Amino acid sequence: MSEIRKRKVVILGSTGSIGTSALKVARQMPERMEVVGLAAGTRVEELAAQAKEFGVKNVSIADEGKREELRGLVGSGTTVYAGTEGLIDLAVLEEADVVLVSIVGTDGLAPALAAIRAGKDLAVASKEILVMAGEIVIRAAREAGVAVLPVDSEHNAIFQCLEGNGGSGENVRRLILTASGGPFRTWEEEKLSSVTVEQALAHPTWKMGPKISIDSATLFNKGLEMIEARWLFDVEMGRVDVIVHPQSIVHSMVEFVDGSVLAQLSTTDMCFPIQYAVTWPERVQGDLPPLNFAELGRLDFEEPRTEVFAALGLAREAGERCGTLPAVLNAANEVAVEAFLGGRIPFLRIPDLVGEVMGGHQVVDSPSLEDLLAADAEARRVAGEKI
Repeated sequence: MSEIRKRKVVILGSTGSIGTSALKVARQMPERMEVVGLAAGTRVEELAAQAKEFGVKNVSIADEGKREELRGLVGSGTTVYAGTEGLIDLAVLEEADVVLVSIVGTDGLAPALAAIRAGKDLAVASKEILVMAGEIVIRAAREAGVAVLPVDSEHNAIFQCLEGNGGSGENVRRLILTASGGPFRTWEEEKLSSVTVEQALAHPTWKMGPKISIDSATLFNKGLEMIEARWLFDVEMGRVDVIVHPQSIVHSMVEFVDGSVLAQLSTTDMCFPIQYAVTWPERVQGDLPPLNFAELGRLDFEEPRTEVFAALGLAREAGERCGTLPAVLNAANEVAVEAFLGGRIPFLRIPDLVGEVMGGHQVVDSPSLEDLLAADAEARRVAGEKI
């Protein structure tokens, strides 16, 4: 019998939906996963409770003003970090094997690159990292000889489907990302003009945070995933497609040049892709429920309504043009979503605003990290002015 391989994991974003799912996996398989670092945004008490439960001695809080409060809750035996530097300090912990980045937005980029340069495998649940800087991140990982392991259910599904192909995009005709369609899959465009925040947050399948839920409602989440897939699997945007699949059982598919299609299916639980990212390249038995196909009865698929949901077209444009344009799309969308959640713009203004900011941007080809950060900042400024 082969020796059990335990991975020591840092979780950046431990109090969010992905982070709490990762800790659930750690509870279920302590012989496979040891948590050695935890970082959260503002939820001090929840972070402290997580650290105590898992015996974690390195924690970080994004809000510098809550550092002393966290220190008091975790006790003197735990090292407490804060801010962006705190995330980087956790990402390069000597004992860590894997750094799971599940921070919404671009704050995860610096610690992700730091982890790669420190020789850690990177488990990515933050779309923005690869959308904004996919070329830089993937190149850095190749140079460091570390793995970039996708945690998003769609990319993890493609990752699994490609395993039999040596993990390569060679001989692949299409990567097919499945989309639930969000809460407005069947709504007429006229009705979308009066969408409320509460309606947009009510996802029919997944329980997620507010930013991701709104992105699912606009289909920007799928657009961002298209760009992610382009970098993760080294294929051009023309070979990345989206199909709507309301049941969210088929998490994505790969079509090969001979016409064969491989799909990955499982119940809708983020613990599945997290577990595989941690145990890869092994598969281990867990506590997650198997599919009952007789109960499912049917699986439905339909074309996305790109004439109603402009996000997919904008994302394809950004992914085909590359350079700084994906960073601009991502930044403008973040600002627009925040404005919608704050009641400052209507739902349909989100893609319109993103398109306007992209249209006014002078693209920088083969950008440096500084170029990307500058494009991100400029897009946020322009989007804010338009709002």
